[in-house]
Amino acid sequence: MRTLLLAAALLFGGAAAAHAETSCADLAKAKLPHAEVTQAVEADAGGKPACKILVTSRPSADSDIRIEVWIPRGEAWNGKYVQVGNGGLAGAVPSAAIRARAASGYAAAGTDDGHEADGRSAEWAYHHPEKIKDFAWRSLKATTDAAKALISDQKGVAYIRSYFVGCSAGGREALMEAQRFPNDFDGIVAGAPANYNTLGTAGRAYMMQALSRPGAYLGKPELELLQTAALKQCADGGAFIRDQAACRFDPKVLQCKAGQAGEACLTAPQVAAAKAIYSGRKIGERSVFPGYMPGGEALEGGWQAWITGPTAQANDKAAGYQFSSQVMKYFIYDDPRFDFLKADLGPKFDRDRQGPAKILDAVSPDLTAFARHGGKLIQYHGWNDPALAPRGSLRYAGELAAKMGDTSGFYRLYMVPGMLHCRGGAGPGEVDWLGVLDDWVSHTKPPAAIVASAGDNKQAAAKSQLLCPYPAVARGHGDEASGYRCETPKRAKKG
Repeated sequence: MRTLLLAAALLFGGAAAAHAETSCADLAKAKLPHAEVTQAVEADAGGKPACKILVTSRPSADSDIRIEVWIPRGEAWNGKYVQVGNGGLAGAVPSAAIRARAASGYAAAGTDDGHEADGRSAEWAYHHPEKIKDFAWRSLKATTDAAKALISDQKGVAYIRSYFVGCSAGGREALMEAQRFPNDFDGIVAGAPANYNTLGTAGRAYMMQALSRPGAYLGKPELELLQTAALKQCADGGAFIRDQAACRFDPKVLQCKAGQAGEACLTAPQVAAAKAIYSGRKIGERSVFPGYMPGGEALEGGWQAWITGPTAQANDKAAGYQFSSQVMKYFIYDDPRFDFLKADLGPKFDRDRQGPAKILDAVSPDLTAFARHGGKLIQYHGWNDPALAPRGSLRYAGELAAKMGDTSGFYRLYMVPGMLHCRGGAGPGEVDWLGVLDDWVSHTKPPAAIVASAGDNKQAAAKSQLLCPYPAVARGHGDEASGYRCETPKRAKKG
């Protein structure tokens, strides 16, 4: 009934909705479960009037979850709510993203995930199991409940639709929402999700161990050799690989031959390191978790930023190095002295991670309740992501299909050729994913082919490209989306 009242108010004019609104100042008196409003003020959201509300939630004795909620006033509100995800190891409220969503008409909220810290540090988790729970999932629920209550209090009626949008750590949060809280959102966007959190951590540690072996480090010249060779083989000389699943690049083609030296080839240890990065973590010959894809090794924001670091001596500056070290020290082993470069990454690690995985990972393939609720889920991932293994998204899509059968009624996966982590790279990857999701939820027609633009990405080699729902790929010619159409390769039908 409350949703119907709001719909009527919006249909017959914003004045009706505005008349029932509570003032921003009065929201400071709002009563919230295990939470309190610490500030409620008038604010500007891109030229639109809004209420900005700060909340502190304490669902456990060790919790200190900071939440920020923006609610557009009167006709500035589109009647919808969106919750934005965090990044890295969180530690700060994503205020800019929240305000930007409010500027586009949405009531919006986000959280610091229960701690204040640098986004690459997990020291706050040392001996604090309740804070780990807050980071993993509890802060998400606290934010949802507080935001929805405040929207109802401010408007006098409920929202029409609610969404969650996140990439990277926010992508993990997005899948966590669908799995743990299936009735909270009508639609969810999960970009490049870190949902295989503990497995992905071990995968990066495996690569770092390979890079740290004598003579194995891959500097910028070696990365350029790898990228050039991969593009020559799999992109017909183009700037990015359009069909990654068909690419079978072996770095051994670059291995130095007897008497050959210099930067035109790779040593045997360097080839071994490259293979470890491409193949992912193995135990013996068994693949445990996938690695990264060829074609974007030397790009700005590519392997140097996430895997290799700027030099062999500064490999610990790579984001992947830092995240793996922190997660192992404080989430898995609760030991600040733990050295992942010396860790046993065989079956022992997989036994050790089981407890933390139940809290941190978002890998359940059973989305029955979410689908029954009518929820829609869009997942996307850049094929050249150097932070989170792209084939991890293929793995989740496969597990989802194995568990639920035909998922086309509520789920779409888009793999973005040439895109790095969440954005950037040689392939155009800018998409209004929230707009695509809202259109699907509003009109019940699943999205099909989507055009991605280059946006402000100066690395992009084209202005646009066609994105196809997986397992279809874009086939055609030229540099722009208009020259392509979606086709499903025969290999995909073999499963």
